[in-house]
Amino acid sequence: MTILAVADPIAGALPADCVVIGVVTSPGGPVPAPGAEAVSEAFGGRLAATLGCLGMTGAEGETLKLPAPADLKAETVLAVGLGETADDGVPTTEALRRAAAVAARALTGTGRAVLALPVATAEAAEAVALGGLLGSYAFTAFRTPGDREAPVGELVIPAAEQARDDIAAAVRRGTVIGEETNRARDLVNMPANHLTPETFAATVTTAGEEYGLDVEVFDERALAEQSFGGILGVGQGSVRPPRLVRIAYRHPDARTTLALVGKGITYDSGGISLKPVGFNEIMKRDMSGAAAVLAAVVAAARLGLRVGVTGWLPLAENMPSGSATKPGDVLRMYGGKTVEVVNTDAEGRLVLADALVRAGEEEPDALVDVATLTAAMKMALGHRVFGVMSGDDAFRDQVVDAAGRAGEEAWPMPLPGHLRESLDSPVADIANTGERMGGGLVAGLFLKEFVPDGVPWAHLDIAGPAFHEGAPYGCTPRGGTGSAVRTLVRLAEDAAAGTLDRPGTYR
Repeated sequence: MTILAVADPIAGALPADCVVIGVVTSPGGPVPAPGAEAVSEAFGGRLAATLGCLGMTGAEGETLKLPAPADLKAETVLAVGLGETADDGVPTTEALRRAAAVAARALTGTGRAVLALPVATAEAAEAVALGGLLGSYAFTAFRTPGDREAPVGELVIPAAEQARDDIAAAVRRGTVIGEETNRARDLVNMPANHLTPETFAATVTTAGEEYGLDVEVFDERALAEQSFGGILGVGQGSVRPPRLVRIAYRHPDARTTLALVGKGITYDSGGISLKPVGFNEIMKRDMSGAAAVLAAVVAAARLGLRVGVTGWLPLAENMPSGSATKPGDVLRMYGGKTVEVVNTDAEGRLVLADALVRAGEEEPDALVDVATLTAAMKMALGHRVFGVMSGDDAFRDQVVDAAGRAGEEAWPMPLPGHLRESLDSPVADIANTGERMGGGLVAGLFLKEFVPDGVPWAHLDIAGPAFHEGAPYGCTPRGGTGSAVRTLVRLAEDAAAGTLDRPGTYR
């Protein structure tokens, strides 16, 4: 695991294997960003010219490694592009976050590196710290030791003495969020034969014990006794029985409560409505919502936020077998509502529905669910943006705003009332699928039916950004991304600060 440290601001005086500097784009060529002064001096004032001669432009994501001059206590200098800046010449926090991630990835195998990037403010320092941890991430649980280089061992962030305390606190926050995002990534990347509902529940229990959180696990017997028909119906085709896990943190001075529900399908074959060839290979990712919820609750506890945050993780494996739920079956959900299962591959909304009703019984001030729910949302928004739906536009927009402030891309989506009738069932209260066009919105309308009246609720469909199959970029690795963790933590902070407004009823 990469360690973050805060130290003396004179980068050239810090012994390290590498010093990282930022480079911005300008009409006259690449320009070293603030923080690189000691390195520029060591190059005799010719650093910018050297970078330009070697073809660097300062574009975002660009890197160039140079041998360090003798005056630096480092072996190499890594220049990383920050892109264009505003008129004040200060890079955005997002540019810093991504640059730190790109640098950390390029430093794989390095022992100690100094991030001499522009970190004059606590906000900038936090962005660099978070980016460094996200960029250094690697999933190595099943790698033979020694078959790949280790992530960078230590990243040092320079801080002037007068700002040291503020920057150290910001780096700590970035560290917590980075480590918890990486916790979620590890869970998403875990093969389904190792992460089952039972072992996922055990993982939550272990985390709860470590951070003093309340954890309750409902096994298949408890689920049956309390009539959690959605979770049981999805999980009944697997030899690995389902679970529902509640994990809760509450600060002694909390005045606001936030309930989070995360879809936890540890493997999704589609059930009897089997997925076609080519769609099964990454279905271990279908518990990304549950991973994000767990990470967010733990992060809230580690940060000591003055809020109550409860996570609900409905965990099941959706498999085809002689005991599996069949298309046309009717399930009685927790709370009594009946659902006709038209398509067993629309299973995530069934486990979420049970958990939403149960979470609502505790009367939280706000309720948010997170799920890799529909391919339709991926078709609508692509691979990098998640959709946000709610029956209350004000609360929906607040969630989107929180995502933006956290550095995640989200987009507000509607819940058109005319699509609701497509969920009507001739034999049950509601069907689990409806009109195909706008399927992501139809799924949101289904979930809305299980949210208590008057409780602000938002649905995050992270099907696109939860898992990345291409080459890494910015803060995004290959595989599980930890999507929505930062957004949920930001919402918890808003709740703690009393700025999580309670909108009017949405029905």
